[in-house]
Parts: sequence; C-alpha cells; structure tokens
Amino acid sequence: MAPSLTRRLISIGSADPERAERFLAARELEGLDGEALLEGLATAPDPDGALLGLVRLIERRPDIRQLVEAGIGRSEPLFRLLGASEALGEFLIRHPEHTDVFKTHLSAEPVGADPALLRESLLRSVGADPGSSRPVASSTGPQAYAALRIAYRRHLCELALRDLGAASPTDFLPAAAAELSDLAGAALEAALAVSRAEAEASFGREEVAAVALAVIGMGKCGARELNYISDVDVVYVIEAEGSPDGAGSIGSASVDATRAATIGTALASGLARAVWSPGREPALWQVDANLRPEGRDGPLVRTLDSHLAYYARWAESWEFQALLKARCIAGDRDLGARYEAAVSPLVWASAGRDGFVESVQAMRRRVTDNIPAAEADRQIKLGAGGLRDVEFTVQLLQLVHGRADESLRVRDTTSAIAALAAGGYIGRAAAVEFDSSYRYLRLLEHRVQLTKLRRTHLMPTSDDALRALARSVQGVLETGRPSPEQLLDAWHRTKRRVRELHERIFYRPLLNTVANLSPDEARLTPEAAQARLAALGYRDPVGAMRHIEALTAGVSRRAALQRQLLPVLLGWIAEGADPDGGLLAFRRVSEALGTTHWYLGLLRDSAAAAERLSHVLADSRLIADLLEVSPESVKWLGSDADLEPLTLESQWQEIKSKLSRHTEHEAAMRLVRLIRRREILRIALADSSGVIDPDAVGRALSDADQAAVLGALRIAEAAAEEADGALLTHVLVVAMGRQGGREIGYGSDADVIYVHRPLPGAEPEAAQRQALSIVGTLSALLTQPLKPPVLAERVLALDADLRPEGKNGALVRSIDSFAEYYRRWALVWEAQALLRARPMAGDDSLAHDFMALVDTVRYPEELSAADIREIRRIKARVESERLPRGADPSRHVKLGRGGLSDVEWLVQLLQLQHGARHPELRSTGTMEALSAASTLGLIPADEAELLAEAWRLASRIRSANVAWSGRASDLLPSSRRDLEAVARWCGYPQDQASALEQHYLNVTRRARQVFERRFYAAEP
Repeated sequence: MAPSLTRRLISIGSADPERAERFLAARELEGLDGEALLEGLATAPDPDGALLGLVRLIERRPDIRQLVEAGIGRSEPLFRLLGASEALGEFLIRHPEHTDVFKTHLSAEPVGADPALLRESLLRSVGADPGSSRPVASSTGPQAYAALRIAYRRHLCELALRDLGAASPTDFLPAAAAELSDLAGAALEAALAVSRAEAEASFGREEVAAVALAVIGMGKCGARELNYISDVDVVYVIEAEGSPDGAGSIGSASVDATRAATIGTALASGLARAVWSPGREPALWQVDANLRPEGRDGPLVRTLDSHLAYYARWAESWEFQALLKARCIAGDRDLGARYEAAVSPLVWASAGRDGFVESVQAMRRRVTDNIPAAEADRQIKLGAGGLRDVEFTVQLLQLVHGRADESLRVRDTTSAIAALAAGGYIGRAAAVEFDSSYRYLRLLEHRVQLTKLRRTHLMPTSDDALRALARSVQGVLETGRPSPEQLLDAWHRTKRRVRELHERIFYRPLLNTVANLSPDEARLTPEAAQARLAALGYRDPVGAMRHIEALTAGVSRRAALQRQLLPVLLGWIAEGADPDGGLLAFRRVSEALGTTHWYLGLLRDSAAAAERLSHVLADSRLIADLLEVSPESVKWLGSDADLEPLTLESQWQEIKSKLSRHTEHEAAMRLVRLIRRREILRIALADSSGVIDPDAVGRALSDADQAAVLGALRIAEAAAEEADGALLTHVLVVAMGRQGGREIGYGSDADVIYVHRPLPGAEPEAAQRQALSIVGTLSALLTQPLKPPVLAERVLALDADLRPEGKNGALVRSIDSFAEYYRRWALVWEAQALLRARPMAGDDSLAHDFMALVDTVRYPEELSAADIREIRRIKARVESERLPRGADPSRHVKLGRGGLSDVEWLVQLLQLQHGARHPELRSTGTMEALSAASTLGLIPADEAELLAEAWRLASRIRSANVAWSGRASDLLPSSRRDLEAVARWCGYPQDQASALEQHYLNVTRRARQVFERRFYAAEP
C-alpha cells in the first residue's frame, strides 16, 4: 500500500485502511477520480461502510458513478447516507430503481414532506384510492405488504438525506421526528386499506364498510416525535355505523356489536400484519396495542363508549399520562376526533386523583430500577439522565398545571418545554437546558437506530462505532474529527444536566399541592379565590383579594409566575397565625424582589423555600419586617446550609474587612450594624425552619452581638485616638447575665461591665477620660438605629448596671480599681453576677488578667451562712419588687413560678458553693452548669432534667413573643391568637395552643417545687 494513501485513508477516518484500499481498487470504481472518491468518503460518518456500500450499489446501478464524478457538491448526500445507514444502503441495493432519490434530493428544496402527500403516496403503493373516506387496496397479501414497505423506505431515504444534510441536526430533529410520525401514520393508513381488502374476502364488502375503525397513535407517534425505528403504540376504536341501537346498516347488511368487534379485530390484526409480518421485504416496525384498556388481557378493539367506561372506572394514573399524547393517525378521522375530544377532559383532570403525583414519580423509579445491569451505563433512553427523565418531568408538569392553563395542552416534548417556560412553570435557563439536552439525546438515539434500522436505545461500545456516531451527529457545516472520547464526554455531561434538572423539578413539592387543588382554585379566579380565602381563615378576604390582584395583574412573566404560585402559597400562609399579615408581607417582599431573575423561580423550584417563606411571614412579625428591608435573604430559605449561622470568627473577619475599606466612622458602623441585622434574620429563619435548636439560637445571637461590639469598639478606639492624638488605654467589654452565658433571646439587652488598663506612660486621669469617651462612643454607635428602621428590630443596648456599686458606681474602671474594690467591698450578689462574666471585646491580655481576678471572687473557697441568707433575701426581694404589678406569677416566664430566675438562681447558688472545688461547674452557661451539677450528684438527675425543661421552655416562649409580635414580653400570652402563634414557634402543631399552656403551667409548677426544696433547704 502506498504510504501516502494509507495516511490519507486514516486521516479521513478509515478504521481499516488496508481493506479500504482493496475496495478502492475494485473494478466498479475503475476510472473514477480517486480524489473525488476520497473527498466524498471524508464526509461519511463511517467511510469504510460508505465505500463498501458504494461498490455494491454501483454494481447494481452503474449510473451512480456519474454522481460521484460530478464532484463533492453533488455526491456528498450519497456518501453521508451510505456511511450513516447500512440498512438504507441495503434497501437501495435491493431496489436500485430508487437510487433516483439522490437526484430528486439535489433538485428539490430541502423541505419536509406534506402529511397528505405521504398518505397519498403510500395508499397508491397498494392500489388504494386516496380520495375515498375508507380506502380499500387493490392488492393483498405479501405483494401488497412488500409494495407498502418499499414505498415507506423510499420516503425514509428522502427524509434521511435531508436529516443528514442539515446544518444543525438538533434544530432539524423536531421536523424529522414529525415527518417520521406522519410517515408511520401514512403506512398504517395504507396497511388498513390492505386489511379492508383482505377482510372483505371473509366478511363481505358491505359488512366491512359498516364498521368504522380509528387508529389512535400513542406515545411518540401520537406526539409526532417518532424515532427512525420504534414500536408504534396504538389504540383501536370501532363504531358500527347506522342505527342508534348500535347496529349498522349499509344497503341490506346490518352489523351488531359482536359482529362489529369481530370485524374490527380482523381489521386491526390485518393492519399489524401488513406492517410487521415476515416477508421478502423486511418488516417496518411493530404495531404495539398494549396501551389499550386492560392491556394485553383486554379486547384489541373497543367502541368509544367502552373506552370511556373503562377510563371512568378502572384506569390507573399512568394510563392518563399515556393518553396525553393520543392522536388519531389513521382510519376514520371523525371517530378519532370524537375519541380525542372525549378523553381530553379525563387527561387534564387526572392530576386531581389521589396520589397522582406520587404514582408518576414511582413509575419513573420503576423504569430505572428495571434496567438490566449490563445496560444501565449505555442507556440513552431509560437510564438516569436519559430521555425518560426529560419526558416524565415535562409530562408531569403538563398534567399538574395543564388543568388550569390550556397553553400547556400540547403533545410533543419540545413544544411542551417551550410552553412550560413561557408560562413560568420552569425557568428559562432550565428550559433551554432541557430542550437542548432532549434534542441531543434524541439525535444520538436517531443516529444509533439509523445505522441498521433496529430498535435500540444503547450507546455502542466499540471505538469504530462511537467514532462513526460522533461524526454522524455533526452538522454539514461543522468541522473537525470528533473522537469517541469527546462523544462520550458530551453524552455524560448531558446526562448529568438532565438528571440534575429532573431531580430538582420532578420532585418539587409544589406539584403535590397544585395537584390537590380544584381547577378553579388552580386558576385563581376571583370567585374561587374569595370563597377559598374565607374558608382558609383569612379575616379580611376583600383585602386579601387586593393583594392577590396586585401580584397577579398583567401579562408579564412575573404575574404569570405569581398566578402559578399563589394558589399553593395561600394555603401555606393560611396555616400561620396571621394569614392576612402574612399575605401582606408576601406582597411587600415580592414587590421588592419580583423583578429579580431568581426569586419567583426559587419559590417554584425549591424543595423548601416556598413553604418556609409562607410560614415565617404569617408566624413572625420580626422576620416579616426584617425581610422587607433585606428581601434578598429569601434566597437562604432554599438551602439549610445557607441558614446555618455564621461563626463569630467569620463575622469578625467580614467586619474587619469592611472597616479596612471605610475610614468614615458612621459609615463603617452602619456596615457593622447591617451585618448584625443580617445575621439576626438568618438566625430567626434558621430557628423557624428547625435548622438549629433553641440552645444554638442563644449562642448564635450572642455571637452576632459580640461581633458588632468588636467592630464598634475598634471604631470607638480609632475615634478616641484621632481626638487625643494617641491611644492611651485598652478597654475591655465584659459580657454579663444571659449575654455572658451566650443564652440570649431576640429581645435581650446586653449586660456588660467596662474595664480599662492605661498603656505604659499614659497619665491615669487622661487614660480614664479616654476610656469614658470610648465607652460613650461605643454605646452611641450601637444604639443608633438603622435606616430604614425596622419596627421589630432590637438595637444593641449595653446595660452596665451590674458594675461595682451599680448605677452609682463609675461607668468604667481600671483593672487595678476593680481588684481593690473586689478585695475590700465586693458583696455576694456581685460574686453571683460575675458567675456569668465573659470577655466580649477588647485587649486579649487585659481579658486574661481580668478573668483571673474574677475567678477569685466568683468561686469562693467557702460560702458563709450569712452569704446564703443574703442570696435568699435578694431572691425574695426580686420576686416581690420586680414582678410587674398585676402580672400572674404562674405566667411570667422570667420572674414567675418555676421560670428563668428560679432555675438560674438555684444553679448559681450551687456554683458559688462548689465551684472552687469542682472546675466542671465553672461555666457561664446555665444549662452546662446544671448538667455538671447533676453529674457531680449535687442535684438528682430527674430534678435537673425538669429544671432544664422549664428553663428551655421559658426561654423559648420569651423569644417566641418577640418573633411573633416584634415586641419583648416576659408573659405567656393569655390571648388565644397570641398563644397560638407562640405555640407554633415553640414547635406545637396547629390548634395546640392549650397544650403549650398546660405544659408550661405544669412543668413550671413542678420546677418551682424543686427550686424551693433545693434553694431554701441549703445549709446556711
């Protein structure tokens, strides 16, 4: 072999250049321009197969040489067809008279065949009159079958030439699939004409003519998206024409129902035989009637009434999904149209059946589970990320939403994707992905089947077959030689995209809820909405309708999405404590975010966001107000990970970054306060969604406060340095009370004390003045409200009343002054207060030294009897003097019976008594210290569990009051509405407010008994 020819053959894609050279030397190709041959072969998906086919074809039809000699401009379609389809090459070799298809292709405009012309052509092939309403063939048996199949394949060649020559095969694919469906319908029409002729020999012309048979295409054929080779799914409908009692008569013939069924069965069987039976011309494809009522066990043909009776009583959900694509493709068109009209309402009502969505989802899973293991990784159609994922997703969305939106009532997948995108049921990006992926997968399936015209949905495994497939999916304008690896990479990427979209959309929770709405509710008509709003519990249906009308008015995509979402959201919002307020809040958030590209799509697609948003807006004034000024935070609701509170370190890093870029103090502090506001909202959303537990809420809120104080202190110190020319002292902010224990709620202030230590060389008096200036600036920075203000938002007020000497003492002291005071004057209540002291912001070295000082005070070696009596006296005084006048002690969660104060004072007494000897008790957190006391045996485990339950419940109610109303309150609500809202926040089911009330009163009553027994029984 000449080395140059070998290299050339390899370069054009020959897998066996030695064999190719032998064929090039064949006598059939003698005298042909070698360069023209090689140029033509270079355009073939499989050059070796094209070369073999060309030699065999020229042997049967020598004038094909003229096409090759005319040059690549005229011969390219020949090479493309022979290199893409061995089966169509064999057809032309069997019937060389049809090689004129190449000349016809070159002389005609590349447009699709008219369905009417296809029908006429195939009917004429069997000698039937296309103008007859019920054509009867003039030939029967194998002769008619062969003529029908030859005419079919002739048209198939014409289509394949246009398909293989398309500039963009994926763009051409819907047209190719539609023409394949029309061609199949025409073939069935001709086959029915043959079957009529054969049936007349058995039943007589008049009886056969008295029976109308409509062939209903199902699946891909019904949707006009058929493959090159695929089963054609059909359902047969018959009708005995004539008398109203079901008997038909033409002339002297009459046909009763039984006789009509017999004739109809013969017609249907003969039709399938003409298409599928063995013969000298191979069969076309199987006619599959298993989608008929009762499947294989049911009669092959039924009357329209029989079909409808079955669908009304016995049909399963999957049968209505199959009927989505039902279309009359052959036979009696009037009967077929009546069938379509009769089943259409059943199809679009089917999504309202109990468990419909779940049954469709389960069916898709069964399809995947039943794929043979050896085929799972090769499936283009059935496997994960395959065609079925697209089709099931699209069909489920159509069936659920198509009840109310008639624009979705289309049969084919690409049109359905476009309609779903236009209506906002899937996002534009998802629609583009779905459409392009579906076309690409169908193109792969087409090209795999075209090779041998065999029904397969598996990717080939050999490199040669993969290489040919890669080249066959290229458009004529595409260049380059794609490799098998590139093809497989593109296929796997497509499968991953499809699977991700399928899992996100196919299992979206809105589908179940929408499916359970009535058609009127789903359409959101004013009459249905008014009635539904009142039934759901909206107190002001008229006002709610105004909000709905404002959200849904117009023809914009935003309005369309709102119309889709609101029927579902109204029900979820109504489950909240304040549906009217929730709907108003939803309108405000939507108006703020409605023009963004992600908001409404998130609510439509997210597994959690829509329901979470509906609930929090109706259950929490705090969240509703915060979302109104930070609406972009809605995005967090779609992901638990986004709702996880940021750590203190993360917040501090962000704050330091902001401060480094903003030198103007007020602007810098605004950014710090915005970060705190954002994190409080994140915590509240996580709390309401159950992402974090109540103990974590307290820690997260404390971290948000601490990060803000850290930022404010840095700004205050910078301001003092600018004013005084130098920094003279370090200031330490020490958290006290619940802030020190990292167990605050949404309405808690921050109890603190301030410590400073002059820097070396600084005048003590000047350092003290600067410390006071820093503290004053710090407090002012934190308490200045943000704009726009949020009614329910808590500014961070720093309360320094727990400092030495209380309100009468110095606001800030040096560490030496603290040491002297604690050595000489400290009272037992101050030691008790220091149990929760925790450094919050300031110099680390100062914090270490101050906490070492504090430990000597709060963990005394011995607690005297006088100290114990003083603690009891102060506790009694707090109960008598601080409890609000008229407040019910049994309902006050802080100072009342068995509330926060009781548990905390008992735990703190144990810490004062035993903390010096048991380091385990040295915790600023109440629950940690209580757990340690139980472990040490200082309090029985059952009593510790009871106290912890009472404390946590009281804390939860306290936070729930703020979350619900936006106002701090230490009372268990007595109003039913408020109590119901608090119960919801505390995790109780709907309408269980009394259960919360009874539980709280019971557990705090028993906690008070434990408190009195342990607190007052301690030895003085």
